[in-house]
Amino acid sequence: MSPADRDLRLDGLTKRFGEFVAVDDLTITVPQGSFFALLGPSGCGKTTTLRMVAGLEEPTGGQVFIGDDEITALRPYKRPVNTVFQSYALFPHLTIADNVGFGPRRRGVKDHPAKTRAMLELVQLEHYADRKPGQLSGGQQQRVALARALINEPGVLLLDEPLGALDLKLRRQMQIELKRIQTEIDVTFVHVTHDQEEAMTMADTIAVMNHGLIEQMGPPAVLYENPETTFVANFLGQSNLILTDVISSSAAAVVVDCHGQKLEIDPSRCHTDTGRGWLGVRPEKISLRPTGEQIRDGANRLTGGRVSDVSFVGVSTQYLVAMPWGQELMVFEQNTGQQAQLRNGQEVDLIWSPEHAFLLDASQDAKAGVTTPEDEA
Repeated sequence: MSPADRDLRLDGLTKRFGEFVAVDDLTITVPQGSFFALLGPSGCGKTTTLRMVAGLEEPTGGQVFIGDDEITALRPYKRPVNTVFQSYALFPHLTIADNVGFGPRRRGVKDHPAKTRAMLELVQLEHYADRKPGQLSGGQQQRVALARALINEPGVLLLDEPLGALDLKLRRQMQIELKRIQTEIDVTFVHVTHDQEEAMTMADTIAVMNHGLIEQMGPPAVLYENPETTFVANFLGQSNLILTDVISSSAAAVVVDCHGQKLEIDPSRCHTDTGRGWLGVRPEKISLRPTGEQIRDGANRLTGGRVSDVSFVGVSTQYLVAMPWGQELMVFEQNTGQQAQLRNGQEVDLIWSPEHAFLLDASQDAKAGVTTPEDEA
């Protein structure tokens, strides 16, 4: 049997709650053994999608397959699928070993003690086998929940915001740990999260969801470097979006007029080549130079900036730069020590390479996908 024979496939999957469409005609394939992330804000449909795969929610339309086997109508316990939730749901009165081995022991699997030991070794908790859940940290309890799901040998492991209850430092440690575990076993991970960093750290492929639809899907680096919509540009990291007019388009470059200044963009990063467009450039792709300083050939230069805010954050200094047309642009400069920190009020030019920008249709909302602290809470 080839690996593709156990791919997870969603074909036209739809879920309506009355007039509200939570998931709208979703068709995707998740390759066997991959780490796949459904990323999006609250209410975008990602958890509803996960629940339909798990059998906890009945689709309004469409089908769910694992390989050639349709599982749309199967009861949850009959699916080759297990779910790890944000709440660990461990049995507090059982030891860690008994929690992990609960499923196979209940099914009468003869070698369940050996399987339990192997799972505890996989999640690096073999020395905690005799402890109770209350004696473990949050991250350790999450690894117990993961081992308890994996011991059932699911074809697909569903992860529903599994790290949401952990503090920032522990969450980052668990991201690395989850990826390590996934690479050691031949199990498909489907991870639901609203945390962009979490998705980019772990996933082979990310599907960015918005209002029940996939905005864009692909490897994390592709989505980040070359977003196809303003929603993806803003939701996955931060972007400066500047209104421009396309002057010319060729195989070498797309040239735009940016408030009277000509700038070039790599055509492979242009999702429109006529009319008005949002020129996008990530804050860390921009270098600031005192006005008039010589720059390398081929780089874009945007003049007329004035530093309006300086924030030192350790690894980088974050600048806000006020432009003549009234927009403030964000710039992240690495603190390498090679350049003196700029001061508030200093006149500067903004420099970046044409291959580090992208161009989107100006009919899209420039604020789409922008998150606030309340959204991330």
